[in-house]
Amino acid sequence: MTCFPFSFRRKVSSPNKRFVEVDEEVSGISNVIMYTYKEMCIATGDFSPANKIGEGGFGSVFKGKLKNGTLVAVKVLSAWSRQGVREFITEINVISDIEHENLVQLHGCCVEENHRILVYGYLENNSLARTLLGGGHSSIHFDWKMRSKLCIGIARGLAFLHEEVRPHIIHRDIKASNILLDKDLNPKISDFGLAKLIPANMTHVSTRVAGTIGYLAPEYAIRGQLTRKADIYSFGVLLLEIVSGRTHTNTRLPYEEQYLLERTWVLHERNELVMLVDTSLDGHFDAEEACRFLKIGLLCTQDSPKIRPSMSNVMKMLTGEVSVDDKIITKPGLISDFMELKVKDEHKGKPYQSNHTSYTISSGSGSDKADTMPSTRETTSTYATMTFTAISDRSS
Repeated sequence: MTCFPFSFRRKVSSPNKRFVEVDEEVSGISNVIMYTYKEMCIATGDFSPANKIGEGGFGSVFKGKLKNGTLVAVKVLSAWSRQGVREFITEINVISDIEHENLVQLHGCCVEENHRILVYGYLENNSLARTLLGGGHSSIHFDWKMRSKLCIGIARGLAFLHEEVRPHIIHRDIKASNILLDKDLNPKISDFGLAKLIPANMTHVSTRVAGTIGYLAPEYAIRGQLTRKADIYSFGVLLLEIVSGRTHTNTRLPYEEQYLLERTWVLHERNELVMLVDTSLDGHFDAEEACRFLKIGLLCTQDSPKIRPSMSNVMKMLTGEVSVDDKIITKPGLISDFMELKVKDEHKGKPYQSNHTSYTISSGSGSDKADTMPSTRETTSTYATMTFTAISDRSS
């Protein structure tokens, strides 16, 4: 692998000036293993393309094997990632101090010369985006029992982040591609590069908007007002995807069915939610439970963040400990204007269809200070940077 053409040790002229100095911050982290770059090369076969298992906005991920035989996922920070250094530090700070059965496990990192690498436990069955929503490219059969297990496991992991960890953690990018599956198909929430820490006494954090189109809560997308309820909105969309077996947007369907959240609301009003359940189940599912899960998805995506349930209450509803009251379900918050945005490939002039590239669109005015300074009052405007990541449409 070619060495990254920039230095982290001092601020220099463009393009290097956009990277922050990280050596002191990383050196203060004592509870992760520090690997050498040579160890990473050996583990991944010199970062062989044959071992590449993923690619995101901040770099590539390789399958590797440590000298003790442990299989790992090696996430390499891209040299040209615009905000990669910040996300690298955030991810270490957030995930190194916590451990949960439904969160990915950080083994360690490599900070050597110009290399910035994260080392995670290897998860054999990739992500929900590729397996469940990948258009039939997986041999895994997700029966109803498995889908129920996935929903409850993801909810349990989010409840841990929101309510048990101090300070609370808002993930900011809950989506199918960030839910990884181990050999037993247990779900693990991954990619904490956009996570925000929020003290218990704060109502929200005012921040630049970062996330994935289709999962963004309206109040966050429009005003940059971030609370745990933004994650809950994203989880609600993901819940609908797991039950229906389709992505939040599928332009191959008739127009009135293209947006999953809107379609769910229409069927709810008709009392026909069962029609949304994945047809690949061939009718072998608990109809009452499936409809309950869909209603919980609607509760999580309600327009007003104040009336969305907490993740602990979502957990109780998913497990049947608390019943779902149909009467309190209101119309979901929709951001169809963003959903209909046509992102054009700069080189081909065609609608964007790649799985891997992220597009960032900035609007408004302001400064990066909003990204780190908590606020206890309402904000009406913010510097908004939205990262829209496309997931392949599942064929209808």
